[in-house]
Amino acid sequence: MTLEILTPEKSLYHGESSSVTLPGVDGSFQLLNRHAPLISALAKGVIKYKVGSETRTLTIGGGFVECLKNNVIVLVEG
Repeated sequence: MTLEILTPEKSLYHGESSSVTLPGVDGSFQLLNRHAPLISALAKGVIKYKVGSETRTLTIGGGFVECLKNNVIVLVEG
């Protein structure tokens, strides 16, 4: 799936990812390839996403995520 992580100032990541784990306001959840459409608010916490065999992390202050047609866009506060 294509993952894009954005702040109001810049793009933090844009590329392929096999999974992304996000800090939802009601608890952590994971998006995988071909996930059903989704829009959700994010809480302060850590995003974990897989690029190849590498797992990357990013600490956020909150935000929103949209998953549609195998594209995941994450809008975050630093």
